[in-house]
Amino acid sequence: MYRSSLATPLAGTAGVSFFLIVSAAIVSAQAPKTKPAPEQHEHGAPSPPAQPATPTPQPAGQPHDHTQMAHGATSATRDGSGTAWLPDASPMYAVHRQRGAWELMAHSNGFTQFLYDGGDRGTDQLGSINWVMGMAHRTIRGGRLGLRGMVSLEPWTIRGCGYPDLLATGERCEGQPIHDRQHQHDLFMEVAAQYDRPLTSSIRWQVYGGPAAEPALGPVAYPHRISAMPNLLAPIAHHWLDATHITFGVVTGGVYGNRWKVEASAFNGREPDEERTDFDLAALDSVSGRLWFLPTANLAMQVSAGQLTEAEPSEAGGPGIDVTRITASATYHRAFREGSIWANTLAWGRNSEPEHASNALLLETNLTFDERDTWFGRLEVVGKSAHDLVVPGEGTFTVGKLQGGYIRYLSTWMGLKPGLGLSASAGSVPTSLKQVYGSRVTVGFGVFATLRPATMAMRPPSFGAVTPGAAPMDHSKMNMGAPASPAQRQGLPREEQVEHRRVPRRAARGCPLYRPKESSTRSAQRQSIC
Repeated sequence: MYRSSLATPLAGTAGVSFFLIVSAAIVSAQAPKTKPAPEQHEHGAPSPPAQPATPTPQPAGQPHDHTQMAHGATSATRDGSGTAWLPDASPMYAVHRQRGAWELMAHSNGFTQFLYDGGDRGTDQLGSINWVMGMAHRTIRGGRLGLRGMVSLEPWTIRGCGYPDLLATGERCEGQPIHDRQHQHDLFMEVAAQYDRPLTSSIRWQVYGGPAAEPALGPVAYPHRISAMPNLLAPIAHHWLDATHITFGVVTGGVYGNRWKVEASAFNGREPDEERTDFDLAALDSVSGRLWFLPTANLAMQVSAGQLTEAEPSEAGGPGIDVTRITASATYHRAFREGSIWANTLAWGRNSEPEHASNALLLETNLTFDERDTWFGRLEVVGKSAHDLVVPGEGTFTVGKLQGGYIRYLSTWMGLKPGLGLSASAGSVPTSLKQVYGSRVTVGFGVFATLRPATMAMRPPSFGAVTPGAAPMDHSKMNMGAPASPAQRQGLPREEQVEHRRVPRRAARGCPLYRPKESSTRSAQRQSIC
């Protein structure tokens, strides 16, 4: 009774149109093309030498070292969604350009997909899941100002109440709770600003907020997690972990050091309504707090809690239900060779409502080889109420979902990575819901095309290095994993010019040490060149 017909070709056309829009937006942000840089971070290297406080004009098209790009004073690779952190050892899928004092960056991820879920509640749909994000940063009054905008065309590229995602729940459509589908993202996913400056020699303060932003609650939102990036489906645990990633009204303040951050938010905890193209502003009467700890460059951990006012729709359709949410997560990234990464997230969330409480557990992974072959997977176990699932009875039902897939990325095109992929899933319900779903285990699949920016060539700073008041750097003179060109060597001290000419290609790919040839005037000494 829930099955729909195949989506019209118009939905597919809208998805293709999205790709064209993304391509135009990102390519227009790029500088003129030169010889491409390697598409992988180089980790574990010492920080580059300090640069002058006044940025040197950068030749168009030169590669950038974004490790000291002060989005704050930490590595830009640490930035996740809102004010959330990823491990420092993270790739960055983006394009970048310097415009005077402004550092401009564009991120995106898009899919044109056909999805099918079996069982009595299954359905199928052709559509496009997508988002595009722009960021701008500059120094001002001794600190760092950041502006962000993020939009999605899903209000037009996803039909009805959302795309098929068996056992997903949350928000309302046509006056009823959404179930077994994932609702569209709003047109305006983020419209926010951030300011960051030193408080002491080793501590900085930060303020962030806007009419559409993300409070300090939960892990990095799934669209921005490296472990979830190739996975087109939203987690069924989304409303226990990171559902506040689109919040209409947020103010966040925090302080942080090189391995930790403490932050708190006041925000509007109500879910967005069915109108996906406006701002659903309301009182900032919800609060949250979050603690981050990064013990190594590969690991980011957080615990957070929030009191959300009128967060969930009520059964009678009246005022929303207050929810107390607690989350904890650990994200681990490991780059094991050029263009290859293993990214993982383990997360737990708990929602407490006046009548009951429920828990969710998520484990997801992304294993990418050589920027070409990507395998992804996700395992979830969630307690969902009869109201969430819109089924007869009362109480909480434990449901689970195993989902995964593969993407073959093609050659980089104008700074973008197209790819073709497939996914498969199996949803599990208890015996008491077998009659509703038609089976205890229900399978589904998806086939899709995807498009995202290629990996930026980056080299993170020494782990834990925080430079209060860091100024924009002259990226044109930084070694980006290849020997510097003659133009890049101009202006460097003579000894540094010699070292740049001397760097062998194996060292440029990440070898931390090398031994120059013996000379008649001095014996060779082992030197660090990364």
